Amino acid sequence: MDESKPQIDDRDVIDSFARGLQVIEAFSDEHVRLTPSEAARLTGMTRTAARRYLLTLVRHGYADTDGKLFWLTPRVMRLSQSYLEAARLPRLVQPFIQRISMQSGETVNVSVLDGHEVVYVARSSAPRGVSIGYQAGVRVPAHVVAPGIVMLSAMADDVLDSWIDAHAFGNFTSFTVTDRQDFRRVVLSARAQNHWITAQQFDLGLCGVAMALKNRKGELQGAISMTVQTQAYNEEQVAQRLLPLLQDTAQTLRALL
Repeated sequence: MDESKPQIDDRDVIDSFARGLQVIEAFSDEHVRLTPSEAARLTGMTRTAARRYLLTLVRHGYADTDGKLFWLTPRVMRLSQSYLEAARLPRLVQPFIQRISMQSGETVNVSVLDGHEVVYVARSSAPRGVSIGYQAGVRVPAHVVAPGIVMLSAMADDVLDSWIDAHAFGNFTSFTVTDRQDFRRVVLSARAQNHWITAQQFDLGLCGVAMALKNRKGELQGAISMTVQTQAYNEEQVAQRLLPLLQDTAQTLRALL
């Protein structure tokens, strides 16, 4: 538990609201359209309850239905857009990532760790015609991208071990690290180096480099990263040309976060 957060009395929590959010989160790449029975199975609630939540989402424009299947509408994106517009981190880092993007000619991202996924929350404008990287709002399994590695490296050992034990290590390329002990060694290496460079773990032909973003107290706030083509940069070139830009920016932001 995060000791910096105030404890919330159960009497102040609206469980029905939380269950409605669970229904929204049940939709995914694998479950683009759901029946009430499928929504119930994925959320652990009864079919009747799942159906009522789905119909409520339809009533308020967050979902649609053909009478049998339900699917989300674009209105749901307002929820994530509210975070991007209101959160301090994306607004604060934008001018800094834009500056190093212009210096390097590469796209720069800032991301946060949400459970077992990296969520990209800020991105520099494309400095050239072909832009590589992730749009704000994209979610990626944490074990396959450099930002995930550096954010995990900031965890205490016992928290990291619990995270690894609970994580589903999907295999995306022949280079993806899926063995739990091997992955733990990767994270510990990133902790020792204070950065991480990874190649072709998620997409063939792409390489990523990342630095953790910490505040003046040393608390993790997110990660700053670049994604480049392996044919344009080898690992040594990434370390020599791009990593110093991320390191300088992370150090500058430390006093502001």
